[in-house]
Amino acid sequence: MTQENNTNTNQSCPIQDGVLWPLLPIGYSFIFIMGLLSNTLTIFIFFLRRHTHSSIGVYMRHLTLADTLLLLCLPLRVYFHNTPGNFYLCKVVGIFFYLNMYSSIFFLSLISLDRYLKVIKTVWVFRIQKTKWSHMASYTVWVCIVSGMIPFLVNNTNDHLCDQICFHFHSKGVVSGAVNLTTVVVFLVFYLFFLCFYMKITQKLKLMTLGNSDPKAPIRKKRVILKTFLVPCIFTLCFLPYHAVRIPYVLAQMGVMGNLQTQELLHILNESTLLLSTLNSCLDPFIYYFLSSTYRTTLLCTLQGKFNNMYDLNKRRISINRSLTEI
Repeated sequence: MTQENNTNTNQSCPIQDGVLWPLLPIGYSFIFIMGLLSNTLTIFIFFLRRHTHSSIGVYMRHLTLADTLLLLCLPLRVYFHNTPGNFYLCKVVGIFFYLNMYSSIFFLSLISLDRYLKVIKTVWVFRIQKTKWSHMASYTVWVCIVSGMIPFLVNNTNDHLCDQICFHFHSKGVVSGAVNLTTVVVFLVFYLFFLCFYMKITQKLKLMTLGNSDPKAPIRKKRVILKTFLVPCIFTLCFLPYHAVRIPYVLAQMGVMGNLQTQELLHILNESTLLLSTLNSCLDPFIYYFLSSTYRTTLLCTLQGKFNNMYDLNKRRISINRSLTEI
């Protein structure tokens, strides 16, 4: 579709995409290809080789599932980008997209909680660190997220001229707007806990001695701390900008604030940061690789074709408190 056709199609919608026109289709296509490659390999490791002997393994499996399902939404977001489409199809795809995005946020939070308990409470084993309870926690996340998406499915507001454009600036009623703003507040609360976990983990790791007689101990400790910060850095990069924009954006959708120029600027910022949030689906496999020695070894065996070694590796059960340097 050319830029001219795009303009003609949306002449009734006053809010234009601007720089988003080339950015979103290219960006989503790139993330889809890279994410599908990395997550397909991860699915093979987690699902086909039963990498679930630890609570972290359970959470990573569900996180991989959420990332993969989110990636499957991207071709439709590219196809329907800034064009009129079937109202209900666009709504379902949009809800499915957000469902998996917030599932990813929750599973990353559970991984961080498990990591926190493992480092800070080294001699304790909580129920949530056992695979039975981690499965229950994961299923609870899915049920809560799906339930939270139901209000968006039944909301059929079509008051704004742009409401018929897929994945565009849409008007929101009081209920839908309140749910969106509540979601942002919940995320910010989770984010504060997220930062507290990793601050305490870092403090604990700085006080630990990884072998006093080892001359390379300071270097090893520095590497452990750097690897620990990989999760919060990715979490912050992908999800914080989007939620920082959401409050003024949702208020603009509700008609509470902003003229046409402000609404257009907020639309561009919202879609740009949403694109950034989908990048998390490509980056999560890096978390698995750097923080899980079992995943790393299994991946290397897979790439080298050493399937027998990989099978033997995955038959070994992993202790919950196996190593503080790994998740």
